[in-house]
Amino acid sequence: MRSWIKGLIAGAAGTVALNLTSYGDMLLRGRGSSEAPAQLVDAVADRVGLVLGDEESGPHREQAVGALLGHATGLGVGAAYGLLRGRRGPLPDWVAGPLLGAAAMAGGDLPATALGVTDPGRWDRVSWLSDLIPHLVYGYTTASVYQALR
Repeated sequence: MRSWIKGLIAGAAGTVALNLTSYGDMLLRGRGSSEAPAQLVDAVADRVGLVLGDEESGPHREQAVGALLGHATGLGVGAAYGLLRGRRGPLPDWVAGPLLGAAAMAGGDLPATALGVTDPGRWDRVSWLSDLIPHLVYGYTTASVYQALR
């Protein structure tokens, strides 16, 4: 099996693990889902002049596109890891996990920050942990599954 496909499969597993961690946190703390992905889509749509629907359907489409972008990020980071590590072999999980988690976190947070949707400099400790922990779970899961597929 090609290394990028193994990375894609590992990224899919990592994405599932991230979602389970996030939804588990929402269940335990009784918090709502993040509005940042939908707000990011709204900001991009505004900049390019794209209308995603009327007042009723537009916000739902923004949520859907935001979720799909999150999945694409998780799959893409996994596939990129597979491409980069294919011939050299995987990094140890304790190295690859945080690196993959940081890459996935950056994939969502950097565009949102650049477009003014969020400001990580203003996040409190709980907000940072709510973002960091699921991404670390993503990273370690992706690295472990990639290793297992080799």
